[in-house]
Amino acid sequence: MYRDETAEPGGSARGTEAPDTDLGHLLVSLQLTDSAFPSGFYTLSHSLEGFVQEGAVDRGSLPALLHDLLRHGVGPSDATALALAHRAAAAGDWAAVAATDRRLHATKLNREMRQAATRTGRQLLDLAAEVFGTPGIAGYHRTVTARRAPGTQAVAAGVVYAETGVPVRQAVAADLFAFCASFAGAALRLRLTDHRLAQVLLRRTAPVIEETTRQALTRGLDDLGATTFAADVMSARHERAEARLFAS
Repeated sequence: MYRDETAEPGGSARGTEAPDTDLGHLLVSLQLTDSAFPSGFYTLSHSLEGFVQEGAVDRGSLPALLHDLLRHGVGPSDATALALAHRAAAAGDWAAVAATDRRLHATKLNREMRQAATRTGRQLLDLAAEVFGTPGIAGYHRTVTARRAPGTQAVAAGVVYAETGVPVRQAVAADLFAFCASFAGAALRLRLTDHRLAQVLLRRTAPVIEETTRQALTRGLDDLGATTFAADVMSARHERAEARLFAS
């Protein structure tokens, strides 16, 4: 039977160093942004499939679309909501967390995007309550389960990052990277790129992630909302498409 060789005869571990807080925060971010983390992001194309179905994007215009979605869509909406929820959760202001959640949900103009946001958010809260086990995550999960808040993904992520001590700037950047990685994965499956060029796309998007993070941290609740009307139209058309590979 395998046994822990670092354990003392009495059962306690020996040679254990004090935890590195910064490294711990990094490990939380890596776990939450890993494509293997089953939040449901892999089921989403973030309107990309709609653009493909309409012939409105190709390999050459893919980076421009991603950058515009970050600057004018995800940044002013989800990233801003994540930052607001993170600060509210860190302060124990759960009413403000729920208010941000409801505001973000209301800004998503079609059913497909609202359902995608809440499905992935509720899955994240459910899993994070088990993985991290903090009272705040469990409590907000109960709030969402009781339908007192919608449970959008960005707000759920803000709660999880705050409860695990990840700084708000790092949390916003990590979630934006997760969005970009999911978008690149969708582009792969839609044959708009290959594995090598997908990595080039992610690297070239890093400055836009940094820019979008900085701007998200300066916004308040009244500023929350996207202005990506083409993406909203594509998503609405995708919702009624006869064949769909992705849920959004």
